[in-house]
Amino acid sequence: MSRIRTVGVLTSGGDAPGMNAAIRAVTRAGIYNGFNIKGIYRGWDGLINGEIRDFTTENVSGIIMMGGTILKTARSNEFMKPEGRKKAYENMQKEGIDALVVIGGNGSLTGARVFAEEYDVCCIGLPGTIDNDLYGTDSTIGYDTTMNTIMECVDRIRDTAQSHERIFFIEVMGRDAGFLAQNSAIASGAEAAIIPEDSTDVDQLARFMKRGIRKSKKSCIVIVSESKKCGALYYADRVKKEFPDYDVRVSILGHLQRGGRPTAHDRVLAARTGVGAIEAILQGQRNVMVGVRYNEVVYVPFNEAIRSDKPFDKKLIKVLDELSI
Repeated sequence: MSRIRTVGVLTSGGDAPGMNAAIRAVTRAGIYNGFNIKGIYRGWDGLINGEIRDFTTENVSGIIMMGGTILKTARSNEFMKPEGRKKAYENMQKEGIDALVVIGGNGSLTGARVFAEEYDVCCIGLPGTIDNDLYGTDSTIGYDTTMNTIMECVDRIRDTAQSHERIFFIEVMGRDAGFLAQNSAIASGAEAAIIPEDSTDVDQLARFMKRGIRKSKKSCIVIVSESKKCGALYYADRVKKEFPDYDVRVSILGHLQRGGRPTAHDRVLAARTGVGAIEAILQGQRNVMVGVRYNEVVYVPFNEAIRSDKPFDKKLIKVLDELSI
């Protein structure tokens, strides 16, 4: 294998707070260790279309505190096709890029795995997703910031819930994982969380309502993980029909969860994994995601990282149950 001289960095999929801190870390650690760094704009689409620029330390100055991503991001349909990946590889060769650092979530790292297998290129992944659903890392870049954003929103909504004695169903992101919903429910003192890992039936919903009555009040906060079939609107409609005495409202937090300045935790995680990506390249590692487990930087093969069964600690459900009486 020829020596790697130039490293390309891109962000892909949904944006996550801390991505800029990760871009900064990859760029500066790469330059420190003698690599040329090239920024690739708009994710895989940018690699296909040749939106690539040389990066210096000045390009990443003053971005560590910024949300979003200065490299922009996109979900690329063209990259899902062999013809699109062929164009991407040709542009890598044209630009002299020997290795890629891909910052993104499950879909982005799946694309990196396929690309690496097809063209035998070195791809290193960083876990950039608010969902925290990548296997092999305790936390993903953006997760902590988003959880804090949800907590602040719920704190504000609770003022209205208590003032009007209302039940609020608050829908949060997370796709197929309930990490955001469960932990933000604990952090905000919510009465319940409805998550994919703990399917909720009629009896459980009735139990939530009874808890509110035992507190001698009709206000209640229920955090709901987003779902195409059973989101916050679904559960609110059920309560209106089955418990008509309650005043029910819905708040879907939506994309405000993605924005904002990253927390210290996410900045440190981005810095450690960004430096870890360059170290992986120096060590000759290929096609791994850089994560942090038990406060140690680890390298997780793509096939493991994108597993759909990241362990969910069911004890968290018991914690919320006991604290919401």
